[in-house]
Amino acid sequence: MKPIKVALIGNPNVGKSTLFNRLTGLNQRVGNYPGTTVDKRIGKIQFKDNLIHLYDFPGTYSLYPKAADEEVVFDILSNPNHPDFPDSIFVIGNPLRLNRSLLLYRQVQDLGLPVRFVLNMIDEAEKNEKILDYSPLENYVKSQVFYTNARTGEGVEQLKSSFTQIPQISQPQFNIPVIYANAVNEVKELFGFSNDYLAFQHLAQPKILHLNHLQVDQINQIRKKHHLVSPRLQIAETIQRYSEIDPIVDETVKSIKGKKTSVTDRLDAVLTHPFWGYAIFFGLLFLIFQAIYSWSEIPMDWIDSFFAGLQNQAHQILGDGPLAGLIADGIIPGIGGVVIFIPQITILIFFLLLLEESGYMSRVVFLMDKWMKPFGLNGKSVVPLMSGAACAIPGIMAARNIENTKERLITVLVTPFITCSARLPVYAIIIALVIPSKKWLRFDIQGLVLMGLYFLGIAAALGFAWIFKKTLKTGYKSYLIMEMPLYQMPHWKNVLIGLWEKVSAFVFGAGRIILAVSIILWVMAAWGPGESFGKAEQIVAEKAEKNQWSEEEESHYLESYKLENSLLGQLGKTVEPVFKPLGYDWKISIGVLSSFAAREVFVGTMATIYSIGSETEEETQIVQRMRRERNPDGTLVFNLATGVSLLVFYAFAMQCASTLAIVKRETKTWKWPLIQLGFMSAFAYIMAFLAYHLFS
Repeated sequence: MKPIKVALIGNPNVGKSTLFNRLTGLNQRVGNYPGTTVDKRIGKIQFKDNLIHLYDFPGTYSLYPKAADEEVVFDILSNPNHPDFPDSIFVIGNPLRLNRSLLLYRQVQDLGLPVRFVLNMIDEAEKNEKILDYSPLENYVKSQVFYTNARTGEGVEQLKSSFTQIPQISQPQFNIPVIYANAVNEVKELFGFSNDYLAFQHLAQPKILHLNHLQVDQINQIRKKHHLVSPRLQIAETIQRYSEIDPIVDETVKSIKGKKTSVTDRLDAVLTHPFWGYAIFFGLLFLIFQAIYSWSEIPMDWIDSFFAGLQNQAHQILGDGPLAGLIADGIIPGIGGVVIFIPQITILIFFLLLLEESGYMSRVVFLMDKWMKPFGLNGKSVVPLMSGAACAIPGIMAARNIENTKERLITVLVTPFITCSARLPVYAIIIALVIPSKKWLRFDIQGLVLMGLYFLGIAAALGFAWIFKKTLKTGYKSYLIMEMPLYQMPHWKNVLIGLWEKVSAFVFGAGRIILAVSIILWVMAAWGPGESFGKAEQIVAEKAEKNQWSEEEESHYLESYKLENSLLGQLGKTVEPVFKPLGYDWKISIGVLSSFAAREVFVGTMATIYSIGSETEEETQIVQRMRRERNPDGTLVFNLATGVSLLVFYAFAMQCASTLAIVKRETKTWKWPLIQLGFMSAFAYIMAFLAYHLFS
């Protein structure tokens, strides 16, 4: 039997997602609407003998879009040939924001679609000392009204039982203004419409995704002929509808006399205060990032130890063959490189969901918007940018909360500039090599350099955000127009489902790409052309016998020799002329190339190249050996100029396959991660070049 398609539509903050989660639980999936990068949430419900596909449409205040997500709603509802066109629609409303919900309901109803109204969050009326009279509402909507509380489950079963019953289509209630009548008739004739309001919408919509270029031109000709401007049609409709809706809302929702200030108002007096609002917000961020570092340390260490042990076990069981090497040194570390991020991602997303569910996130947007706007960012951009200090991956995933597509894209593109925890091992090694451990005005110079690198990242992020603001084009202007949701206790089922959805998206989406890159890098490091690599053991054994090396020294030198003559090593020598202007020899070039998988790989690569076993030796020994390394002319390899050049390069370069993978997943294309890789690498190269020659 063909599934019944049911769509949930509603304004933001009406509990639509909570209702969807209660109806579907974990029996849901996330995809994309055809031809878009907009997420599509679909859940399956088995009700008696019927299979129901429940669609959670993007939140929208009306059928007139202000962002790409909202375009999808009208595109589907106005196109019966769309694969996601629903059999029935339920518009979800909030009793405290009823006028906007009724506006959306009437628009959908007047398109000639089978629609019913759901008044959700009915408990909020009593909490805010409101009295509800349902009679005026039921008379106005001209169809059955369902009353639900998605948080407790009240009325949900009755709603679910109605999914199998397709409602009757009501007659359109909107009266087309006389001045638009002729243009509407021409659109009806052009497309063969019988519905006046559908034709009116085609004139009022700035963009309709399913129309071809010829149809768009024909509509534009009609607009030009009748001197019509789309926003004016929208305003005319909105004024007419609210003149009918407002009296209905006044009769339905009544305030209790002598009402006290609500809890939300009292909290907002503090949390949006010009001083205390910022102090509390940054205090919360500090606590969140402390939790990300402290709470994730133990599970990340456990994961690291587990995969290290698994790798050793694989070596012992499988031996030394090529297949064994692929599994032990390619696949297992590749999987570990994915899994080790999970604790940080889980903790950060958990806190972000708590802030969103409680209603506090909207206050953060309000506070930060005016500071972010000059750089082409959004108030919501501050959370991803701050998250980038732990790891760019969860920060980029957090940018999903930004509705404006341009501001979301800019946030995604510049977040990797923020100094993440993966850069710290690289910074620690290089600073220890070239920056003296001395005091300046009672401040540690090495600590000041580290702090300066953080500020460099912030400056680069804001600078490139400003550039993208000027260069990227969008069809939408950015305005902070939002309704503050009521404060409420987080709904734990929503939090857990959201947590599972976002973490699993990273593991199964970006993880496949990260694993593939890890395997490719292993193959390049484990194989080399010519006899130098093929007879590496024999050549090193002869040198060991001649120089009377210990078994451990011979093993370390063999690793270094094989890496030098591997495909990755040959590539390092090939690209050495490219990096030579930055002060890097072929060994440093290999470190830079290998750290594409992850920045911190640089330390391990350097340890292997300089015959220091990073698993068994202390970091200071790596520093001491690298500090003694000299060029053929006797000069130090890691001098001040080369060290500063490396610090600057790693501060700006996109050396993280994981981040590129997650950017690809979030933007649904390889275009933007490749652009990101290009401009960040080019900027890093130029700045490192200038730094090297400045300090030479």
